[in-house]
Amino acid sequence: MHNSEKKNSNVTSSVAYLIVQELEERGKVYRLVDRQVTTIGRAPTNRIVLDDEVCSRNHCEIFYSDSAWYIRDLGSRNGTLVQGIAISQDYELQDGDVVEIGDSQAIFTFDVSRFSSRPTSDGSSAELESATMGAGHQSSWDEFNVPEIIQRKSHTRFHTPPPVSHSDRDRDRDRTSRELGRLYRLALDMGNVQSEQELSQIVLNGLFEGTSADIGAILYFDPTQQQPRKPENLKVIAFQSVDELPYQKPSHFLSEMVFAEGDAILAHNIADDSKLSTRDSLGKIHAQSVICAPLRNKRGVAGLIHLYSTNPDNPLDSDDLEFTLALADQLAISFENLSEKLRLSDGLARMEGENKALREQLELESELVGKSPSMTAMKAQILRIAPTDASVLIRGESGVGKELVARAIHFNSQRKKQPFVCMNCAALSEGLLESELFGHEKGAFTGATGQKPGKFEQAHKGTLFLDEVGEMSLGVQAKFLRVLEGHSFERVGGSVSIKVDVRVVAATNRDMEKAVAKGIFRQDLYFRLHVVEVSVDPLRIRADDILLLADYFLNRFVVKTGRPIRGFTEEAKELLEAYHWPGNVRELQNTIERAFILCTSDILDASDIQLSAVGMESDPQNVLPAAHSRFREVSLEIVEQEHILAVLNNTNWNKSRSAQILGIERSTLDRKLKRYGIHRP
Repeated sequence: MHNSEKKNSNVTSSVAYLIVQELEERGKVYRLVDRQVTTIGRAPTNRIVLDDEVCSRNHCEIFYSDSAWYIRDLGSRNGTLVQGIAISQDYELQDGDVVEIGDSQAIFTFDVSRFSSRPTSDGSSAELESATMGAGHQSSWDEFNVPEIIQRKSHTRFHTPPPVSHSDRDRDRDRTSRELGRLYRLALDMGNVQSEQELSQIVLNGLFEGTSADIGAILYFDPTQQQPRKPENLKVIAFQSVDELPYQKPSHFLSEMVFAEGDAILAHNIADDSKLSTRDSLGKIHAQSVICAPLRNKRGVAGLIHLYSTNPDNPLDSDDLEFTLALADQLAISFENLSEKLRLSDGLARMEGENKALREQLELESELVGKSPSMTAMKAQILRIAPTDASVLIRGESGVGKELVARAIHFNSQRKKQPFVCMNCAALSEGLLESELFGHEKGAFTGATGQKPGKFEQAHKGTLFLDEVGEMSLGVQAKFLRVLEGHSFERVGGSVSIKVDVRVVAATNRDMEKAVAKGIFRQDLYFRLHVVEVSVDPLRIRADDILLLADYFLNRFVVKTGRPIRGFTEEAKELLEAYHWPGNVRELQNTIERAFILCTSDILDASDIQLSAVGMESDPQNVLPAAHSRFREVSLEIVEQEHILAVLNNTNWNKSRSAQILGIERSTLDRKLKRYGIHRP
């Protein structure tokens, strides 16, 4: 049965090693013990899995019997060769035998330290590199506690399914379908979590359901600590055990191996290996098998899944390794997505409070347009106020540009690189206003599907602009005052104290003094906000700025759309200046935009400008005196002529303005003047 030249002086041991060299791979050392039959082949169910197309799915097996080690071919397509000779029956292995399995070779030995190079069947040698050696490590083989390695995997069959024969396809499809179904259900559960701990616990539950593990943990680097990515810096973020068995971290030996190569490792018979037991804490709890799988991201290994079984009758196997590695890859992506989700949640919440386009456009000199005495004085006041951190109360009618003044204060302050967050207090109910200002926790109220930072948190280190602050309810005013006085606050439905550094700029068009006198606005809050006051005059008072603003808005629309409109006709300018602008700058901007859209030529004419009739009845400038105080027997045509003439005289013969007052088109007015023969004196 054996070659007569075999040495019979070898001492047969119940523990042996197989050094496997796959095609274009480094040598891997596997530990063989008498209680196991070590199967070798391409199928993932083997104890040693070879990624070798020439190798059969179930190629051969090595076993211990009658104080000797044997190898048996399992009907492989290309046969099993020992020392270059194909075997046809059980073959007793001797120390140093070279076994050829497909395109792979293996060395059978009782002492791995003898081999610093890989001998081959033809007597040549090649460098043998341990799969457990880290970068730059140069130690002899007897220093490596590697015999426990059963299998290593870098990718799972779920990622790239291996080719299978027709006879195995149905069985593999059923098993893979079950595992994929379990992975799918876990993916759904993992997609709904809000924390790393919750995510890790879901994964551990899935691993205990899908593998033979009775102890497991997930280890990860603390993102708040700037520490090197080394195994000793890993922290246990989730742990699970059957029957309250204790958990100990993986040995430095195992974790270093995973970190060095990024492969998942399956190892058996750890407790029986005396060398490993002295180095590995697993020996203290009599672990029989272990899986150590990396959590890999773009920056390398970010953590580990660590599983082990203490039951010798139900060890972790190749299928468990496949499932664990697939779930480890899924967990690593989920960790990355969760971290990015939390980061974006904070970042986007802050960005909601500031508009990048307006940040570029609303600088003091570009948005506060005007050269009237009141505008010049207000700009000077803003430049004095902005560098301080004083609270500012901006007063003025609706549409005068109170928010632009607030932005000018922010962008000319020390906080200009920090957020500028706007909040309209009149737009929300009391409950929603409190939630918007201070934020809320998940489940704080109906519709609170997640945690949301409030406007105060978003404006941290920056400026919070509160428009229509006079509309704030007394309940919210009390909590708002405490924050202004430097106290911390809590989100709605939360218990964590939050402290912020925010400058508050408030605006109102109400008479705040009357509101305080009536008891609908807190006096202490009024004085806290009213450190500095800025009053913005209505547009009708600063008429010198009307045409400047009109040109500014027109140029902005031209730049935005590219339409070549070059300005206003004289009649259009007269119409703009004669109007009283009850809606102030906001109404002027909307009027210019509407005229820009309706204009059909390259210049805006008075006929393109449509002014609102709102407020005209109450405007004393628009009330015309009666032509006669007593009744006269005259036709309607004469009354119309007299009324048209009166309106023209009242507007200094501004036809566009007169047509608007009369409620007719400019062209209709021209036709009536021609028909009645009315001419300007």
